[in-house]
Amino acid sequence: MRKVIGIGETVFDIILQGGEPKKAIPGGSTLNAVLSVARAGIPASFVSEVGKDRLGRQIIEFLSDNGVDTKGVNCIEGRQSPLSLAFLDESNNADYLFYQGVTTEAEAFMIPEIAPDDIVIFGSYFALNPRLRTGVADFLQTARDKGAILYYDINFRKAYRNERLKLRPALIENIEMAHMVRAGREDLEVLYGNKSPEEVYRQDIAFYHKPFVFTDGARPVKLFVGSKEVRTYAADAVETVSTIGAGDSFNAGMACSLIGQGITRRQIEEGIDGKQWDELVKTGMAFGKDVCRHIDNYISTAFGEAEKQRRNAATI
Repeated sequence: MRKVIGIGETVFDIILQGGEPKKAIPGGSTLNAVLSVARAGIPASFVSEVGKDRLGRQIIEFLSDNGVDTKGVNCIEGRQSPLSLAFLDESNNADYLFYQGVTTEAEAFMIPEIAPDDIVIFGSYFALNPRLRTGVADFLQTARDKGAILYYDINFRKAYRNERLKLRPALIENIEMAHMVRAGREDLEVLYGNKSPEEVYRQDIAFYHKPFVFTDGARPVKLFVGSKEVRTYAADAVETVSTIGAGDSFNAGMACSLIGQGITRRQIEEGIDGKQWDELVKTGMAFGKDVCRHIDNYISTAFGEAEKQRRNAATI
């Protein structure tokens, strides 16, 4: 069976609202995505690093309990597991402060078994970090050589704004290696000075002939394929509790739909049809909508069970 492999940062999120802590849970953009994938019943594994400390053990145990294969998570002696403070505003959107354990040398990543048409989700600062870049690039190249689909979520936070020019070569290399690219409004504000998604697509993505999905909170999702925007998807209204992880779980929904529809890498490279795109984006939006309804960073177990049943019914 096809699977989803995530490679990315691991943090322990402390979520605050009105100055008061609301919840403390494992987080990180790719972690959130693979956990949603696993809750939806698709095999998922995670490649990352944590400190060999109490938080690191708790994160690994949480992932395992939710069905994520953690053999690719390095547990590093003498390293403190990273923390983040997520401050929810009046609209339940988050602003972050990150606290990283200091490490001068990167550990080699353990590469899990990768089969043709497996899906690799990667992105955020982890995929650009100079300390990790060689290992990440080698991992992505190995995945490409083995026939995997590379899904790149740019997900660049303003905490790293001052590094954006230095990191641009790695950003472009990631776009070139990927088979699908997603970005949100904050990514464009930080990396491109608030250029429109149309401008960013023409500037950095269209040349490589990559499908580009742009999400913008409660506003419509835009899909670019070929030389222009080809589809727009209106978002359903939802009363949000927290938007943390909504974009990450959008990625999870897209990955689950790629597998559920049987879409292969070759089909993506040759161009999939409008009906398939509609199902991909609408599944991503449904995953993201569910996350907004509660304080966790991933889809609920109830939504995951319903998604399993929906997928099973579609195959009968």
